[in-house]
Amino acid sequence: MLFLARMDVTFPESLTPEQVADFQAQEKEYSGNLQRQGTMKGIWRVVGEYSNYSIYDVRDNDELHAVLSGFPMYPYMKIKVTPLADHPNVTDAVAY
Repeated sequence: MLFLARMDVTFPESLTPEQVADFQAQEKEYSGNLQRQGTMKGIWRVVGEYSNYSIYDVRDNDELHAVLSGFPMYPYMKIKVTPLADHPNVTDAVAY
């Protein structure tokens, strides 16, 4: 099943720059692993915001929840998930 997720990150002001940098490094490793496994099909920044859109290919809602809650920055994220379905106009050239 494919899902589109928008993630908006807001760190509390109480975190030090070093703590934020540590979260960012952990996040990069976790995200990279998901991409190599094929779970995360793509990720795009939202210009001018600390946000992204990403596409996940998972078995079901429970697996998606496990993946999303596994992000190191999860406690600081607002996540909006949209389930995706095949569109009749998709060609082989653009199919995931």
